[in-house]
Amino acid sequence: MPQYAKKGSLPLLIAIALGMTLGLVCPEMGMDMKLFSDGFIKLVSLLMPFLLFALVCTGVAGIRREQRHSRVVGRIVLYFQLMSLCALMAGLVAGLLFNLDHAQVSSPGFAGQTPTSALQTRVHELSWMPVLSNAYGVFTQSLVLQVMVLAVIGGLLLGRGGRLGNKCLAWMESSLEVLFVLLRILLKFAPLAAFGAMAFVIGKYGMGSVLPLLKFIVVIYLICALFVVVVFATVTRLVGIRLSRLIVYLKEELLLVVFTGSSVAALPGFVGKLEALGCDRQLVRLVLTTGYTFNLTGSNLYLTTAIMFLAHLGGVSMGTPELLAVLLICLFTSLGSTSVAGSALFTLIATLNILQWIPIEGVGLLLGVERLMKCRSLTNVLGNCVACLAICSWQKSLDRKVCRSEGVT
Repeated sequence: MPQYAKKGSLPLLIAIALGMTLGLVCPEMGMDMKLFSDGFIKLVSLLMPFLLFALVCTGVAGIRREQRHSRVVGRIVLYFQLMSLCALMAGLVAGLLFNLDHAQVSSPGFAGQTPTSALQTRVHELSWMPVLSNAYGVFTQSLVLQVMVLAVIGGLLLGRGGRLGNKCLAWMESSLEVLFVLLRILLKFAPLAAFGAMAFVIGKYGMGSVLPLLKFIVVIYLICALFVVVVFATVTRLVGIRLSRLIVYLKEELLLVVFTGSSVAALPGFVGKLEALGCDRQLVRLVLTTGYTFNLTGSNLYLTTAIMFLAHLGGVSMGTPELLAVLLICLFTSLGSTSVAGSALFTLIATLNILQWIPIEGVGLLLGVERLMKCRSLTNVLGNCVACLAICSWQKSLDRKVCRSEGVT
């Protein structure tokens, strides 16, 4: 398993090193390499509406069809949304608390790359506009957000569509597989995009521009660790289980996620162990499968922290209305996240396309650290396991005797 991880990371590390070298040795040529990262982002932006529509529509339809567990589904949705809200708010707080805007002063990374005067005017106007008016204005100007609204409506309709709905869902699932193939093909060009982004940044601003990126990595790992220790530990304590013992119990699957970078690869192991822990079999399968789309706390932490990071680097100041608008929009766009590698980065691009006033060019820089975001995947899968235990306990479908015998209480 470690060899697999190294094989996937090596091309990206080589591309980053080559980009930094080119930027140092030949700055003018390095700045010309920006077209690679720009091209990657534009291709992702073209694919994103179709991918988000299929993911959200099939996910909502799947939940809608659980008529036998309508009360359980309501509790699952409530729990998932509360966790998503907590994670998104924690990411926003991290961006403010850890003072990421100092990167703009201490490093020239994106200094001078401020928004256009039109965007600056818009940001200034947003500071006194009501949040709902702001959200409506963003909605009318964003194709991605409009597509996601249609996806939610379509999912609700297909969930009650009978035979015709089944045919449409089968077709959409097939289309989703094709989109995932395209996504995997596109991810093969991530090293080229990272090379272009690093060559441009180093060529134009020098080695000092790397410092904010290192700070971003530290902040992401720290906020994920704090979220696990504070939020997840609180939930498990209410359930009557110790989080530390649960992590030890799931250690093989968690290590699999670390080494392969794939949350899906560990899904069968999580299902088996949670069932063996005394959780209701049907609830385990329902919560874990839907959680891989609707309960990705690590991806949500990354999403808002990255938005704050890019906003500060782009010289965009945000007041309370802007922060509330970011939170509201992220609650919606996070529905399009999945456990597929690179999905969180694509969701970030989709969100920035909606927000518009935050420069999207900086996403190319984040490609350089995408393979280092192991904390994001670990937080995602651990959060789903905690959610499964919480829902089973809420439904009184958790065998306490088995939990005690497994030594997790």
